Order: sequence, then C-alpha cells, then structure tokens
Amino acid sequence: MIGIDIGGANIKIVTDDEVIIRYCPLWEKAPLGDILSEFDDDAAIVMSGELADCFNNKSEGVRFIVDAVRGALPKARFYGTDAAFHAGPAPELAAANWLASADLLKDRYQDALLIDLGSTTADIIPLQPFEDLKGQTDLSRLRAGYLVYCGMLRTPVSSLVRSACIDGYETPLSTEYFASAGDAHLVLGHITSDEYTVATPDGKEATREKSLLRLARMACADLDEIGEEGAVAIAEAFWDAQRTLIGDALGRTGRETILAAGIGAELIHTTFGGINLTQDLGRFADALPAYAVREVAIRNGI
Repeated sequence: MIGIDIGGANIKIVTDDEVIIRYCPLWEKAPLGDILSEFDDDAAIVMSGELADCFNNKSEGVRFIVDAVRGALPKARFYGTDAAFHAGPAPELAAANWLASADLLKDRYQDALLIDLGSTTADIIPLQPFEDLKGQTDLSRLRAGYLVYCGMLRTPVSSLVRSACIDGYETPLSTEYFASAGDAHLVLGHITSDEYTVATPDGKEATREKSLLRLARMACADLDEIGEEGAVAIAEAFWDAQRTLIGDALGRTGRETILAAGIGAELIHTTFGGINLTQDLGRFADALPAYAVREVAIRNGI
C-alpha cells in the first residue's frame, strides 16, 4: 500500500520506507498519470489539486485527478471529507488531505492542535471533536481560521508585505511576483536549496545568491543597490508578516498543545513550541497527508 497526496503543484508519495516528492504543476498539464505509472501497489489517495485554475470548477478537477490516477493505479481508493474511502469521483474528495492527517492523529493526541505548514498553505486543525471536522471545505476552513493561505515556498512575497525597512528607510515594495516565500525562507536559513522544490518566480536556480537577487527586485532594485542586508530585510519583513498571520490563527483556537508537521515543522516548533512530529515520524512528517491516508487505509482494512 502506498499513500499519495496530489496537490496543485506537488505530488507526495509515501511507501513503506520512503517519501517521494515530485513537482507536478497541474496548471501546466503535468503528466500526472505518467508519474504515477511507475508504481504498481494498491494506493490510498488524498487531493487538493482540484482547485488548480486549469479546471473550470472543483468537480472537474476531482474527475481529472481520479481519472488520471485510476488510469495508472486501477485499485486506488480516494479519501474524502466524510472520512470514508471512495472508488470514483465524489464531491467529498475535494481538499480532504488535511482530514486524513486528523483521522490518523485524533486518538493519540486528543486535545492537540495540528499545524501542517507546507509549500502553499498552513493547515490548522484541532483534532477533536473529529466529527465536527467532517464536511469542512476550504471555504469553511478559511472562514474559521483553520486554513491560512501562506506557505514555505509558493506564497508571493507581495501578498503579505507592502514595505520593508532598508537602509533606515521604510521602503514600499513592488506588487509584482518577483520573489516568493521560498526565497525568503532560503535566505533566512529556514530551508535548504534542496527543499526549494517548486519553480522559482524567474525560473532560475533555487540558490541563496539567486534568492537575494529576486528579493532585491521586490524593491525595484539590483542587489548592489541595497546590498545583501537590504534583501535580507525584505525576507525578514515577509517572515514577520507570515509569523503574525499564523500566530493570530493559533491564538484563536485556544489549544495549548501544538503538533508541527510539513516542510515548516521545525520552524513552527522553534517559533511556537509544541511537538515536532518529525521526531516521531521522521521524514514522513514532511508528507503527512500522504502518510496518514496510507495508515488510515491500512487501519480500516482498505
């Protein structure tokens, strides 16, 4: 049995002893079926890629993903927001990946709050009462503060930051997509170049040097105009805004025990405390929904 989490930008695949993360932008007609065809195991699937703007609506996205998966893995079963497994397309399949994580952890950490900080979003999930989580959509979770739309890699810097203090001047920043969260976190040492697994805003390398150039461009500047210190100041302004956004959402839950997962698990752990699930799950914590749906399927005898 393998577990697969199909997002709009990445596919995460968990086997007995391995985590495989592939960049697979659905809006660029990435070959989803071809990527999955190398696997021949039974598969448990969760998804969030149905929201990609190449689809007219979520139902179309769900059908596309299910058809692509079933073409490569005919025995696949799909986990939904009803906490049940399905053989074919159903509305409940849309954005159910976070619920699989809660389903796995709900009994072990009954009073905890799970934070899964991934490439694109932060899922904030009170694990109990589990029945209250069923049927939640991205829209309802946004309204409740359980889905914070900022992540470690893909979030545009301009979406959170309007200015930064550079050379003692509060400097307005461009609203262009010149730099992303991945650039900010790479420059600040929160991730490595190898963990920058998505396309960069300019299509160039995911290195600290290139990230500094992209961040400088946010101030409509070359790096030699504002120096490394100026580019770092922009990265720090982004992280300050992101930390505040996530912290405010955490504060509204009233939960004290935090579980941290995702590519940002260590950053969440050092910033807000709690338990870094990487210590318990190893690299599986980086792909928690894929790991969780596999474990839930095995538990349920799927």
